[in-house]
Amino acid sequence: QVQLVESGGGLVQAGGSLRLSCAASGRTFSSYAMGWFRQAPGKEREFVAGISWTGTYTYYGESVKGRFTMSGDNAKNTVYLQMNSLKPEDTAVYYCAAGRIIEDTNWEKYDYWGQGTQVIVSS
Repeated sequence: QVQLVESGGGLVQAGGSLRLSCAASGRTFSSYAMGWFRQAPGKEREFVAGISWTGTYTYYGESVKGRFTMSGDNAKNTVYLQMNSLKPEDTAVYYCAAGRIIEDTNWEKYDYWGQGTQVIVSS
């Protein structure tokens, strides 16, 4: 069982930055891949960033490459999403997810989800 809690969302102007955090708990956390997804009103859930279960590498959705960076702190059981050069189209609820997989960009493959944190980017 894994529990996830996101934080760090808020309102920011275009071009600004935010850092999201996802605190994880659970006895099997170390064997789970972690991912960030987002969903805007009326749109499908979109993959943003992920880290393999080995922690070897990170990977990103095409729309955020070069702007967002995912990282982790094993001591705190926490992963982060640093978001730079934010655009209005980044406005969405951002979700942290965990799955007993190596890596995946498909949200259907993840088993556990946080409650989400709202990010609003103004023009």
